[in-house]
Amino acid sequence: MISKENIIKRFVGYVTVDTESDPNSDTTPSTAKQWDLANALVEELKAIGMQDVTIDENAYIMATLPSNVNHEVPTIGFISHFDTSPDFTGANVKPQIHENYDGKDIVLNAEKDIVLSPDYFEDLLLYKGQTLITTDGTTLLGADDKAGITEIVSAMEYLIKNPEIKHGKIRVGFTPDEEIGRGAHKFDVQKFGADYAYTMDGSQVGELEYENFNAAGAVVTIQGKIVHPGYAKGKMVNSMYITTEYINSLPRLETPEHTEGYEGFFHLHTMTGEVDQTTLEYIIRDHDKEHFEARKEVMEKLAIEINSQYGREVITIEIKDQYFNMKEKVEPVMHIVDIAEEAMIQLGIKPLIKAIRGGTDGSQLSYMGLPCPNIFAGGHNFHGRYEYVPVESMIKATEVICKIAELTASKHK
Repeated sequence: MISKENIIKRFVGYVTVDTESDPNSDTTPSTAKQWDLANALVEELKAIGMQDVTIDENAYIMATLPSNVNHEVPTIGFISHFDTSPDFTGANVKPQIHENYDGKDIVLNAEKDIVLSPDYFEDLLLYKGQTLITTDGTTLLGADDKAGITEIVSAMEYLIKNPEIKHGKIRVGFTPDEEIGRGAHKFDVQKFGADYAYTMDGSQVGELEYENFNAAGAVVTIQGKIVHPGYAKGKMVNSMYITTEYINSLPRLETPEHTEGYEGFFHLHTMTGEVDQTTLEYIIRDHDKEHFEARKEVMEKLAIEINSQYGREVITIEIKDQYFNMKEKVEPVMHIVDIAEEAMIQLGIKPLIKAIRGGTDGSQLSYMGLPCPNIFAGGHNFHGRYEYVPVESMIKATEVICKIAELTASKHK
């Protein structure tokens, strides 16, 4: 049995270390404080008995659990990231443990009247009677993805302590900067040496994902002309007015708050503006590659149209691809998804096979030659004050890792 107390202790130890990443930094890791947890993880992996434990100059951690069978088995990997999102502060996390959740409101912070309520977050009702770990309402929790790290380390420890469970060679990898899109950028796939891997970075129990968004970022710059407003007639060009034309000309209902499932979107996430110049930052997402390319074309054509209206270049746009749908790389080796699905079924977990409305390290790693589906880590409401994780979900994810290792060995006898 996986120890509930050990899971809680390990997870709390991880989330109380601030590892927030920084998209404005050009170092790897993007923040020096990520080293604090990275170095601690290296020592912990050694302490539980992992072999070939390494950490490189960019804080990428790798370790090996050797095979305990005599026959040839593919080397499998399990990967998580230790940074937390810059969307909300990860400093001074004070996790709260709620045993035997009763299905009612959870007061995270009475003084600030911050309440985690099933009236708004209906998923809470899935976990009545379980032990939930929440924030105190002033920070994120960090279950994304310290729950995944907890599960991988705990699974390796369990397999080491229970050698009667037969498995092939297992590699584990922990990365920095996933939350700012760089988690896989300096991951050495050849050094990792796995035939395939799984990221433990999903949400609800049972999630198993091998499709994700195609993703791009767009920076739109609108140029105006500033003159004294008292003498501006025929001379001033207010970039913010042109900006509203651009924003309102994109499909209004193709935004995150109006889409779900396989529906893509345009998302304006940052806007800074003055009369002289306004800058918009968008992310573009779509599961379908043709639709994805069409979305980029829509943004570019709109800029051309507005420029033609003004008779000069008032809008410039720069679009950069970020990652692509891993489905193309995973489908040729679908047995790795099948094994994960079978592991869940054998453990009494209903698999929820669906497309990720986002991306993981796995999407980039798949295009780097390491097919890498994503498995649930158990947390909910990532990147904010209402984040929580059921302890029982982390235990189940830990059991799934062990079962995948066992099934992989048994299927290759």
